[in-house]
Amino acid sequence: MSIDPRPLYAAAVDHTCALIPGATAFDAPTPCPGFDVRTLLGHLVATVERARVIGEGGDPHSVPLVVTGVPDHGWADAYRAAADKALAVWADDALLDRMVTAPWGTVPGRGTVWGYLNETLVHGWDLAVATGRDPEADPELAGAVLAAVQAFLPAEPRGGPVPFGPVVAPHPDAGPTERLANWSGHTRN
Repeated sequence: MSIDPRPLYAAAVDHTCALIPGATAFDAPTPCPGFDVRTLLGHLVATVERARVIGEGGDPHSVPLVVTGVPDHGWADAYRAAADKALAVWADDALLDRMVTAPWGTVPGRGTVWGYLNETLVHGWDLAVATGRDPEADPELAGAVLAAVQAFLPAEPRGGPVPFGPVVAPHPDAGPTERLANWSGHTRN
């Protein structure tokens, strides 16, 4: 996909960052299987850390799937600081078409940004649902990401090397962010 995903990624990061300060029930379950709120926050920090490392030419597996050791009152600052570093690395236009190593294979940089953009919005939705807040991001943002993700993430197969659950049929009144989460296999508990 030739669209520059970086402005969308920055908007998704801002949306998700705004949800973090309201998270207080850190042991509460989330729609993301196996993640409570604290673990989800640690994963969100890890996703932007991994995006940065990939943009710098490093191994994304050098960053754990879940960052730990952040005090509960420090998640918003940790996420914002890590995201700002990742966004600064990806500001280099040459990275969009450079082949990089992402957890899902060697892909053009733009594909990496799209992947982490999807993760950011889906896990932002998870966090909002788990903490009882409006889970919908800007409809234009979520709609654009949903269209792109449906083009590059097939409905089948899922599982194994495709780390997403089966597509969930959306509720008739689901907004585009919830439909994106559903496409990624997430549903309200």
